[in-house]
Amino acid sequence: MSRTLQNTKTKKQKRNVSVDLSKFNASQIAQFKELVEGVYSAQQAQHKKPRKARRQETVKYLSEDQLEKFFSVIKDPRDLAMFRVIYHRGLRAREVGALQLADWSIARDRMRFRRLKGSNGGEYHLTSREVRCLKAWLRVRGSEPGPLFPSRLGKGISQQMLDVLMKKYGGLAGLPADLCHTHVLKHSCGTHLLNRGESIEDVQDHLGHSNIQNTLVYAKYSVKRRAVKDQRLRNW
Repeated sequence: MSRTLQNTKTKKQKRNVSVDLSKFNASQIAQFKELVEGVYSAQQAQHKKPRKARRQETVKYLSEDQLEKFFSVIKDPRDLAMFRVIYHRGLRAREVGALQLADWSIARDRMRFRRLKGSNGGEYHLTSREVRCLKAWLRVRGSEPGPLFPSRLGKGISQQMLDVLMKKYGGLAGLPADLCHTHVLKHSCGTHLLNRGESIEDVQDHLGHSNIQNTLVYAKYSVKRRAVKDQRLRNW
């Protein structure tokens, strides 16, 4: 009685080994099989591709000087008010188009925001810069109900158009291409708030994060906070 055992040498080349097992007892055959399987497993391990290490997400944000240059080149009232709100609220692009004029309580300088991706929305008090830019835009827009920042078609501004405008104004401000994305303003908001000394919990609430781990990402890049902490601990 003869059996053929197949052993893989490489992925592209196979070698057939014929062994007459009739001269062996059951115990010896079992040991022989175990040996062959061990060799095969070792060869498979050698050819197995190593698992790629997961890339750590790098948070990209504007410095405060870059941010001021960005705002200085925006002359259109709608776009200036819109990007002010995006930055100061840390909004996603899709959240901007969802804003309605009715969400803005003009008399109380407050606005209601609906967050996406499981984040927490709510009503927040606007900064003086936001209010100033929004009122200038309202004089142009008028008080008709509808999207706060409408497109030429009358619908809320799209994510695609925001990307076009971000690249346009970012280019005029001399920003690097990798910083000319709307989401960079959200990252800038979180980082700048921490640099100003706001607590992690307050920044979490401000950005609507349901998980504080999402807020802690910005703490790694808060260079100013580290400098202040070092100074505070100088005589510790």
